[in-house]
Amino acid sequence: MAKKSAVNRNEMVRKLVKQYASKRKALKNTAENETLSLEERFEARLKLSELPRNSAPGRIRNRCLVTGRPRAFYRKMKMSRIALRELGSAGQIPGLVKSSW
Repeated sequence: MAKKSAVNRNEMVRKLVKQYASKRKALKNTAENETLSLEERFEARLKLSELPRNSAPGRIRNRCLVTGRPRAFYRKMKMSRIALRELGSAGQIPGLVKSSW
């Protein structure tokens, strides 16, 4: 099990990303619009840099929903390889069959 503080921090980042998504998108569109003047685009970049760092989507860390493990994460299942194997062996994941040879 991962540290509770790391899992909670990641949840806080997810919340901030959702909260600032529309504002960030509008400022990015303004900054990348080449029909606007250079000053307007620069002003949009400055406002974008004033937003909280944790509101950037790139700062979200994919973590296992079961254990909170940050590595070996399967996006489709939203869990780590270890949790996936344990639940699969227990027969709790439909369509997943344990392989042995």
